[in-house]
Amino acid sequence: MTAARLEVSGLSAGYGPTRIIEEVSFVVPAGGRMALLGRNGMGKTTLLATLAGQTKRHGGTVALGDTELTALDGSGRALAGLGYVPQSRAIFKSLTVEENLFVGLKDRPKTAIEEAYAMFPRLKERRRNLGSQLSGGEQQMLSTARTILGQPAVLLLDEPLEGLAPVICEELMETFAHLAASKAMTILLVEQRIKAALDFAESVVILERGRVAWQGTPAALAAQPETVDRLLGVGH
Repeated sequence: MTAARLEVSGLSAGYGPTRIIEEVSFVVPAGGRMALLGRNGMGKTTLLATLAGQTKRHGGTVALGDTELTALDGSGRALAGLGYVPQSRAIFKSLTVEENLFVGLKDRPKTAIEEAYAMFPRLKERRRNLGSQLSGGEQQMLSTARTILGQPAVLLLDEPLEGLAPVICEELMETFAHLAASKAMTILLVEQRIKAALDFAESVVILERGRVAWQGTPAALAAQPETVDRLLGVGH
């Protein structure tokens, strides 16, 4: 599967009757990479979960290339080419690393897991270990590699660097940068490490109270320190 355009239009969603995101619209071109930023509790995780079909949609549409996803459930969206690496990582802790990777292959041959080992050599070293025996960084690598093995057209990453050691963060971001440079996948990244996110992204969306408060390029955002202060609260 090749990278696809992700188009979100007027999307409102939440949990039950409670709306968390309101009238969110943006486009990530095929092969593009966007950072989704905002302070804690502003709706970033809910937005990714909504794109993955895991919340209640109250309005708006989501399209992957020419495919309308709005009426599809989570499994249907995955089959259509949407890959989601949640903040919880969601690996199978009672399965080995290798068994977890086999789950991500979909209809691909088992030999394709070598791609995961090429991305993250330490997973190969631990291929017989149970998921429960991995460090937090290794679990993040496993969750990411398992999703990438399915060759999604669009990859959603929810705070992949949270709580990880700097060396692991660098390894993960190098992998994401390689994927982005290859134009094999369109990538939407939610991340609290602002510099890492802006170094990676071509475009930025900032959420405030579930709504789009700012859109533009990393360079444009860097030129507006007052916007960074107001919407992200991280200083200049």
